[in-house]
Amino acid sequence: MTATIFDGTECSLGEGPMWHPERQEFFWFDINAHRLYARDGEERRLWQFDGHVSAAGWIDRDRLLVTHERGLLILDLETGNTEPLCPLEADNPLTRTNDGRADPWGGFWIGTMAKAMTKGAGAFYRFYRGELRQLYGNITVTNAQCFSPDRRFAYFADTPTGKVMRQPLDETTGWPKGDPELFLDLPATDFRPDGAVVDAEGNFWCAHYGHAKVTCHSPAGELMQTFAIPARQATCPAFAGANLDRMLITSAWQKLTDEQRAADRNAGKTFEIAPCATGQAEHRVIL
Repeated sequence: MTATIFDGTECSLGEGPMWHPERQEFFWFDINAHRLYARDGEERRLWQFDGHVSAAGWIDRDRLLVTHERGLLILDLETGNTEPLCPLEADNPLTRTNDGRADPWGGFWIGTMAKAMTKGAGAFYRFYRGELRQLYGNITVTNAQCFSPDRRFAYFADTPTGKVMRQPLDETTGWPKGDPELFLDLPATDFRPDGAVVDAEGNFWCAHYGHAKVTCHSPAGELMQTFAIPARQATCPAFAGANLDRMLITSAWQKLTDEQRAADRNAGKTFEIAPCATGQAEHRVIL
């Protein structure tokens, strides 16, 4: 399967891809540039922020929840105005947000991490109907939050460990129920789990930073497919399109030397593949 370039914007750290189901528009971030991008056909827009922004969930047609290094914001897409929703590690200038995704109950899972990638400085949180609660601490690089279509499980990863965890969820509220269990234990020689998404059949799709690929794993953890991405630092996949049968993948050029970047000439761009799978629509955030 050949990946093509969906958007040629070269992001230092492309992340947080999201297909808005009401607007039929694609959104993604450059975390290091403090920017949110949107693409609708050939038109590209951007919003500039005063700090690291990393992920979004849709509230309605014209408003997004945006994760900022000091808290959760509400962004009006038409005016560009923002309003604070709640603080998140606002008293710690050494951390920022990273991956995040809305869950089937209208909540939003978001991770934090040290800007210097200090071991154990990050945590996973969930925002749900006005409450922000820390779920897990002592995390280095928070990634891969996504949800099974039957609403039974959440997935998440601490990227440097190579381990993807699966967390049983309360069927009524979506809060974690019991302890997380190991879903994947991936060797660093071939994998580095970054952003992830689950399709409508319950298969787990994951980008692997530093390995130029996206993999698909069955609900039992079996490796089913591997798709090469023409950029070494693939970061996160998202299903897109009216039928959710396309996949868009962000990437990064951060920390590449001039020589490495010359060799990795597509680093930071956003790619498209035809995954032969159908995604779940992104869930609405309920404030």
